[in-house]
Amino acid sequence: MDITTPLGWIIADVLIIISIGVSNMVNFIDIPSVEIVVGGTIAAMIACYPIRMLKDIPKHISVCLRGNAYDVPKVVDQIVDLATIARAQGLLALEEKANEIEDPFFKQSVLMIVDANDPDRVRYLLERQVDDMASRHGEVQGMYLKGSALAPAFGMIGTLVGLINMLKSMDMSGGGASDLGQSMGTALITTFYGSFLSNVLFHPIAQKLSVRENEEELYCYTIIEGVIAIQAGENPKYIREHLLSSLKQKDSTKLIEQGGGGS
Repeated sequence: MDITTPLGWIIADVLIIISIGVSNMVNFIDIPSVEIVVGGTIAAMIACYPIRMLKDIPKHISVCLRGNAYDVPKVVDQIVDLATIARAQGLLALEEKANEIEDPFFKQSVLMIVDANDPDRVRYLLERQVDDMASRHGEVQGMYLKGSALAPAFGMIGTLVGLINMLKSMDMSGGGASDLGQSMGTALITTFYGSFLSNVLFHPIAQKLSVRENEEELYCYTIIEGVIAIQAGENPKYIREHLLSSLKQKDSTKLIEQGGGGS
């Protein structure tokens, strides 16, 4: 589990509460402001995006919290093992091993070279899948970036509503003075709510989803380069070194220190 996202939310909330003062928190609870900012942002998101994307919001939060699900050093080991088998017994011997692979993308990649497809075609088809995946992920990230922009906008709408009501209440003869504080509070608190939603909720989710996408892309491209090298009959040791070069230096060093020096 990746605790950085909830930890960031907790730290932000604690610092804001400390800055406000626990005894003053009641001053920042304003139902009309919540209705304008939270309700307005949700309504606009519903208007902007189809149900198929909105219903996956719990899944998106889960992705942020789950941590890196793609063990690239492990898949490098698997690719090297497959390369060793392919050099000794031929590509057809990989079909049985492919059926033991749980990851659909990895399994499909191996089966494509077993079927003796043209290497350029294999690369094209697999990279096309990664591009389609990146496009879908980009749509999801864009949804949260849109939320990050909408929340402050509705905060400004709330500010305008509060200011207008405040100005209308300036006629003291009609008893409007009693509504002046409420209108002023709505005018200011909505901006606070909008900024909070944008910078503490929506933008961090969009950024964390971007990190998860980069992790998945690295995993997929490692597989693509690996199966193409297997199909070309490359030496397993060369394949390991070639794939490790695409990883971060710390991950490469860690894997080598663990004895991953295949032959």
